[in-house]
Amino acid sequence: MSSVRRALPEDAEEVLRLRQIMIDSLFASDTSTRWHGESLPTLKTKLGESGGEFVAFVVDHPERPGALAALVAGTIDYRIGKSGDPQGKMGFVFSVATDPDARRRGYARACMQTLLEWFRTHGARRVQLTASPEAEPLYVSLGFRPKPDPLLELTL
Repeated sequence: MSSVRRALPEDAEEVLRLRQIMIDSLFASDTSTRWHGESLPTLKTKLGESGGEFVAFVVDHPERPGALAALVAGTIDYRIGKSGDPQGKMGFVFSVATDPDARRRGYARACMQTLLEWFRTHGARRVQLTASPEAEPLYVSLGFRPKPDPLLELTL
């Protein structure tokens, strides 16, 4: 299996391609990729920052040089501390995607394990994510547990 590595600015277009695969599989919405051009400069900058609160890990596609097989991205957010988590660092996984022709090879699991270790070394005591029904067994096998959450969202 290819090794997991931190995504670099030159991976940005492939990161967006894999993110689009994830979006298309989860949401019955606009499948347009017009937003990629506007997102690309910021993503390249974020991928170039080594000390930030954002990280992406990838696996190179074994059959297509220059392409990525898998992606996982996450952030660490600050929440006011509480008992059991006085520093208030919360990891959040928001993009996990595998190229359709590279699935069932353990790439997403390897990327997730690397991201979870990154969260640990950066002081996150809890990690949250939203899972599709197809991906939930992977996350459960990594120790995630369903948690009822009265999440509300406002689009500005």
